Order: sequence, then structure tokens, then C-alpha cells
Amino acid sequence: MGTTVRDTIKEITRKHLIEGKGKCYGQCLTAVGWVGGTLPELYEEDGMVELSMADVAGGAIVTGVALAGGRPIYVVRYQGFQWYNAVSIVNYAAKSKELWNRPCPILVRSIAMEGGVGPVAGSSHHSLVSRMPGIKVISPMTPREYQYAYDSYMNDDEPYYISEHRKSYDNEDELRTFIDDKEVDFTIFPLSITRLEMTKLVELAGAENITLNIIHQLWIKPFNISPLWAQALNRSKYGGLVTDDDYVDGVASSMANELSLVTTKRVHTLGLDPRTAGFHPSVDNLPPSAEKILEKLKQIKNGI
Repeated sequence: MGTTVRDTIKEITRKHLIEGKGKCYGQCLTAVGWVGGTLPELYEEDGMVELSMADVAGGAIVTGVALAGGRPIYVVRYQGFQWYNAVSIVNYAAKSKELWNRPCPILVRSIAMEGGVGPVAGSSHHSLVSRMPGIKVISPMTPREYQYAYDSYMNDDEPYYISEHRKSYDNEDELRTFIDDKEVDFTIFPLSITRLEMTKLVELAGAENITLNIIHQLWIKPFNISPLWAQALNRSKYGGLVTDDDYVDGVASSMANELSLVTTKRVHTLGLDPRTAGFHPSVDNLPPSAEKILEKLKQIKNGI
């Protein structure tokens, strides 16, 4: 078995604490499971700092650490809890460099999951922080991408919001962008955990004689559209589709708009259903599966 995303995060954290003499902050870090196995079994004397259960205070504490010269890793177990945790990060850490020329670098590990976690905790919430200037947002789903995200943070002086997903932790494969040099039916721009549906989607679409470009999205902010992406989208008969694990009224719609503006094609979106999730499977709100994405493509193709 190769190196997984889980292994990569664990080794990054170990080196950050032991070799780099840094610190990792969060709630219940050393509890059973060690945050899905992504943390090394280290304790307070090693730099693992257990915070209180007062969510708003945690963001303020790590902001203070960064202002004092540290480079904290801040673990938030559920992305939905960013409605509490991100207050100081987006309203102070993200603005400090611009307003006072004082950088405030924080690595926020914001962890998403779905399935029986109710109306507050579940899914990705990168749209919540992306609108704020001064913070970078990245969503690695592979081992190399996660290492790249960490290295970028260590070579930068701004806050980084890593939009993780627990379902990526077992992944050991790199995800490859595929762009055909001929006309295809659609170009897909997948975000977050929907990226792991792309292999299956290509198989399902092929059975329906639907051809695709797949352009995996690592960076959410900044979102830089390469000329190659624009060319691929312009060669797509029915336009593009941005898929996400967040509600579409945010990052997905913003990306779709920017892609439409630099091409001649319409770009659609697909994310969470516009409703609140419950705790039972019958009332859950899950990210788009390959089957659901294919159904959306067929609707667009048929003008529905």
C-alpha cells in the first residue's frame, strides 16, 4: 500500500512539531482516533495544544500565536464549525498584513464530512471564507497536493484555509487532469470530494456516449484560469460544469461566472441540494455522486 493523504498529513504534522518546533492547536486532538488518524501520537510537551470547547476563542488564540511569530496549524474537526471558528481568522488574521503590514500566517485544517452529522457540522464551507481578501483557500485531495499545500503555506506569509474531506484520507492516488484535443460534450471542473467521483463519471458518461474533459481544481482562491482551460471549454459542445461539496451560491457560482466571462460557453453548477441536512440517511444532504453528475449532464444536453 502506498502513502495516503492520512499518512501525508500525519508526517507533515510530526515534522512541523518535532523538527520545526511548531505547534498544532485544536479540540480533542489527542482523543480516541487522533482526528481520523491524521495526527501523530504526540502531546502537549511536543507541541500538541488542546483548546477549550469554546469555538470562537480558538481562532483568536491561533491568530495571536501567528502575530507573535509562530506558524500554527489549527485543526477544526467540522467545516460547519467555521461559522464560529473563522471569526478572528477572516476579520483579523486575513486583514493584518494589508492594514498594518504585519503578516499573520495560520494553516487552518478545515475538515469536511457528511453522513448523519446533522444540520450544522456537515459538508464543506469554503465559500464562507473565500470572499474575504487576504486568505488563500486550497482543497487538496491527494498526498502530493497536500504536501504542496503545506509547502506553499510555509513559503508564504498569509493565512491558508485547507478545505479537507475525511473521505480523501484513504486516497493514495494522484488525480490527473484530462483535456482532449478534439471537441467534447462537456468540460468538468470538480472541487473537493467530487473530484474522487471523476473516474467513475468518465466510465458512466462513456456508456452514454457523452465525452468529457476533466480539469481538477486544487486552488479555490486564488482562482486562476489557464488559457488551456479556456480553450478546452470553448471546444465543449454543451459548455462546462463546476461540481462542489458546498452550496453552489458561493465558490461554485463564482468560478462558473469567471469561466463564462473568458469563454463563449455557459458553465453550470452542481453542489449540495439547497436544503438543511438531518441526522438520518433519509434526510441527509450528500455531495454530488457520479450518477447525479451524469444526470445533470444529460439534462443540460437535452435542454431541460
